[in-house]
Amino acid sequence: MENERALNRTAIESLIYEIRGQKVMLDRDLAKMYGVETKVLNQAVKRNMKRFPEDFMFQLTQEECLRSQIVTLNTKQGQHLKYMPHAFTEQGVAMLSSILKSDTAIEINIRIMRTFVAIRNHLYTTQRVTAELEAIKAKLELLERNDEDNLEAINDLSEDMRQEIDTIYQAIAALSVKEPTQKQSQRQKIGFKTQNSK
Repeated sequence: MENERALNRTAIESLIYEIRGQKVMLDRDLAKMYGVETKVLNQAVKRNMKRFPEDFMFQLTQEECLRSQIVTLNTKQGQHLKYMPHAFTEQGVAMLSSILKSDTAIEINIRIMRTFVAIRNHLYTTQRVTAELEAIKAKLELLERNDEDNLEAINDLSEDMRQEIDTIYQAIAALSVKEPTQKQSQRQKIGFKTQNSK
């Protein structure tokens, strides 16, 4: 059952195209899945056009068919299709279930909706992971730059400190070997004078 569902999902994913920046399915693929003719599907849609605004369904141009690598050749008549296919967005496919009420259509629509959700979740996860990786990369680059700056600052600081310490040592050394001044050598001795003292 799980393998069958995965296979069906894979098969459905292969029939989802990106056209005009939207994920869509074509009328002929949907009709085949529902077990009806494309003409029957489109007639049902025409009778309910109010349910299908442009963000739910639109007709492809010949250029879009070629650019999307969708085959436009009618194999029965050996010529190009007279009518360009209709593309249904996720909302349009969901709306189809309200006009095609067979058990098959309902079951197929459930599978299609699950596939659209799975694709959206996959895209969201991929985008989130990509964004997180970009953020980590940016942080690492910043840390590398900061490390270089910090290293330079530490080296500069160390050099300054070494010079200051040398200056302090020199000052201490100068103080410890300082010659007594003449004034200090002429100081009077402390103590009592005796008559023998000169």
